[in-house]
Amino acid sequence: MSQATKRLYRSRSDRQIAGVCGGIAAFFDLDPTLVRLFFVLAFLLGGHGILVYLALWLVVPEQPAGQAVIDQVSGPEQTSLTADA
Repeated sequence: MSQATKRLYRSRSDRQIAGVCGGIAAFFDLDPTLVRLFFVLAFLLGGHGILVYLALWLVVPEQPAGQAVIDQVSGPEQTSLTADA
């Protein structure tokens, strides 16, 4: 059995601004609120949080359109809607 490669995408379904934090949270299997708090703290403690967020917004591709619906139905571990009989 081959395991699908995990890729970092900006989330289409869990986004507040551009989906960067939602995508990072999905990639590392974290709560998106924790990732958002990290970026806010990084911004308040040195101002680099906003720069990193903007860079990720430009560099990280958006999640493919069909993948967001599949992930919501079957979970991020499965990418297929087929059932074994």
